[in-house]
Amino acid sequence: MDPLIGVEELAARLDEVVLLDVRWSLGGPPGRSQYGAGHIPGAAFVDLDADLATPPDEHGRHPLPAAAAFEAAMRRVGVDDDRPTVCYDQRDGSAAARAWWLLRYHGHRDTRVLDGGYDGWLAAGRPTSTDVPPRGPGGFTARPAHLRLLDARDAEDLARVGVLLDARSAERYAGIDEPVDPVAGHIPGAVSAPTAANVDAAGRFLEPVRLRERFEALGVTAGRPVGAYCGSGITAAHEVLALERAGFEAALYADSWSGWITDPARPIARGETPG
Repeated sequence: MDPLIGVEELAARLDEVVLLDVRWSLGGPPGRSQYGAGHIPGAAFVDLDADLATPPDEHGRHPLPAAAAFEAAMRRVGVDDDRPTVCYDQRDGSAAARAWWLLRYHGHRDTRVLDGGYDGWLAAGRPTSTDVPPRGPGGFTARPAHLRLLDARDAEDLARVGVLLDARSAERYAGIDEPVDPVAGHIPGAVSAPTAANVDAAGRFLEPVRLRERFEALGVTAGRPVGAYCGSGITAAHEVLALERAGFEAALYADSWSGWITDPARPIARGETPG
């Protein structure tokens, strides 16, 4: 199944799906206020910081929620095991992919991301709403481990024997600019692969063949293990989604850079090459 859904298909299936508004951006504006100002009809708001993460700790800035907490959050917005779920954010899927990954990781078999997000919906002239839809409790059951999750040791090993992709900007990877975390650089052996290159100017994902060419140029090949990380495990899920669209099964290092640097004994590389 393509992990994406287009505006036209979603418009035709609005009554069939559970629709999750996952608008969020690092540093704001608050997604809930955007949701209140207008959203796709029938969508329920999902708070990335509260529903799709826990407070910062040794696992980084956006640790994964416990299965029971995630299950409760998804039931609250009406997610069921046997009903298709569509996640969207403002534009490029970088936040919606976090919800997509968590649902897939916990066993939801039919969940997709709206290609182009809310901006794409608006550009197509589709209607919006400010109504908060009534939601009965959903019946979603969280069953973890349906996707591969890496810890720090796994990520370090993968950088040596496979391909570990760093989804942050090239400047953050090189350690030239680090606006968020207290330490700059990257995991030794990781390859720079900014998620911005997975989408076009309108925030829509590239076609599978173009994504495959991109990742193959970075060393990803069939049968070679591949994984992704970013600053706190949010945009890395976008990378995993793009890899799936390209035909590659990828693991996620959810703790990512902000978790890696909580242990000062872990090595750090800087510069434009893996190191």
